Amino acid sequence: MARDTKPDYAAGGSGKGPAIALTIAGSDSSGGAGIQADLKTFSALGVYGASAITAITAQNTRAVTHIHDIPLDVVTGQIAAVLDDLDVGAVKIGMLSSPEIVTCVAAALAGYAGPVVVDPVIVAKSGAKLLREEAIAALKDQLLPRATLITPNLPEAASLLGEAPLRDTGEAERQGRALLALGPGAVLMKGGHGEGAECTDLLLAAGEPPLAFTAERLHTRNTHGTGCTLSSAIAAGLARGLPLARAVAEAHSWLHAAIAAADTLHVGSGHGPVHHFHALWREDAR
Repeated sequence: MARDTKPDYAAGGSGKGPAIALTIAGSDSSGGAGIQADLKTFSALGVYGASAITAITAQNTRAVTHIHDIPLDVVTGQIAAVLDDLDVGAVKIGMLSSPEIVTCVAAALAGYAGPVVVDPVIVAKSGAKLLREEAIAALKDQLLPRATLITPNLPEAASLLGEAPLRDTGEAERQGRALLALGPGAVLMKGGHGEGAECTDLLLAAGEPPLAFTAERLHTRNTHGTGCTLSSAIAAGLARGLPLARAVAEAHSWLHAAIAAADTLHVGSGHGPVHHFHALWREDAR
């Protein structure tokens, strides 16, 4: 098992403790995505994780069977409580199922000046719709212009733009530039839904050439939570004070290793999770 990615626990933060990241997302009862994946990612990368839960889902590796939105005042209260007390170095935003929750989160972050990574979670790995159609407009108007980075996969990018999903990743830059026009500081077009022997994520920022992050496409069904995990890994890097490009590069490499080790977990009978602790667990502990 790989052990060459030891986290830098001293990086970031105020100098008196670890770097801190806040995830604002839904709960996945199976532990592979959402809040649970984000907190595992933060911990694996040496960052202290705080959370604000926007929805509770009943799901496993096969299906999402229930979604319960958290009351808006409770969502606001969670975010306010964390930001009032903790030195949050970066925020990751995941599942926001309704326009009301989008508005609530945008308002709660109005006074926060740090980096914000928005993962526009629209459809779960099982195919369940996690973002209502009417919430997409609110997300575009209220949160994308606030984002330091958005991390759509190809179907999510198409939904945000009202276009058909790409089959040719060569068109990813065009769609990414169109998403940049909506106001985020940068866009990471993820290539996991593309085709070919390699998977390429494309980082785009206004006035800068694209940066490509390419890795061998791994053939496994155990990719539950990859989007949540990548965006939270990037947020962890930003919380530690890394420049955006380096945070994306390190997160991309770390996630690739987590996917490569996913088949060793044997969790669930559907789309199992990636191995968040691939660099930390002992062989005989599995």
